[in-house]
Amino acid sequence: MLAETIVIVHFLFILFVVFGGIFSFFNIKWSWVHIPAVLWGICIELSGWICPLTPLENMLRLTSGRGYEQGFIEQYLLPTIYPEGLTRNIQIMLGIAVLVINLIVYSAVFIKRHKDVKHL
Repeated sequence: MLAETIVIVHFLFILFVVFGGIFSFFNIKWSWVHIPAVLWGICIELSGWICPLTPLENMLRLTSGRGYEQGFIEQYLLPTIYPEGLTRNIQIMLGIAVLVINLIVYSAVFIKRHKDVKHL
């Protein structure tokens, strides 16, 4: 059960890295949490490092003796987090995509904040 919890946390973190900048559009304080998460996600993808959640999940699965059973998490979340055929080039493209998405979002945040300040 802990391994499944790690997979869910991992998946939610990935979603936050990609889309969490939207929270900053409504409240700039979110950027203090989101920007470090984005930098970590980009670093992991571009460097080829392994996220510490991955070995933790694998260790928990091995110690439980359960292995990979086909359940909801294995069926839907694991292929999303660890897609088949993931190559180094795809990882680099994913890292660049995260960077571009967040540059667009934070440009919109900056423009909105700039307009808000002018109206005060």
